[in-house]
Amino acid sequence: MVVKISPPNERNNPAGKLADAELHFSDGPLAGLKLLGFAIWDRRGGDGRNVTFPARTYSVNGERRSFALLRAISDNAANDRLRELILQAFAEYEDQVAAAAQ
Repeated sequence: MVVKISPPNERNNPAGKLADAELHFSDGPLAGLKLLGFAIWDRRGGDGRNVTFPARTYSVNGERRSFALLRAISDNAANDRLRELILQAFAEYEDQVAAAAQ
C-alpha cells in the first residue's frame, strides 16, 4: 500500500485543510484499487495535525451526521496506525516540496 498526497486546490478550500490523501493498493485482492476521502488538517488549537477518514454525511431531523466508511473491526488502534502512516507520508511530501523549492 502506498499513501499518495495531493495538495488541495487553491480555491474553495476550508480553512486549515492542508492536503488530501489516498491509499493505493499494490498487492493482494485490492491491488490496482485506491481508497480516497482522507484529508489532512491543521488542528484548531494549532497543536499538530489531524487526519479525517472517508465518511458519508446524512441528515436526521435536520441535524447533519456522519457515517464513517472505514472502521476498525476489533482493534481501535488500527485507525491510529493508519492516521500516523498518513501523517508520516505528508511530512515526507512537505520535505520534498521544500527541497524542490530551493
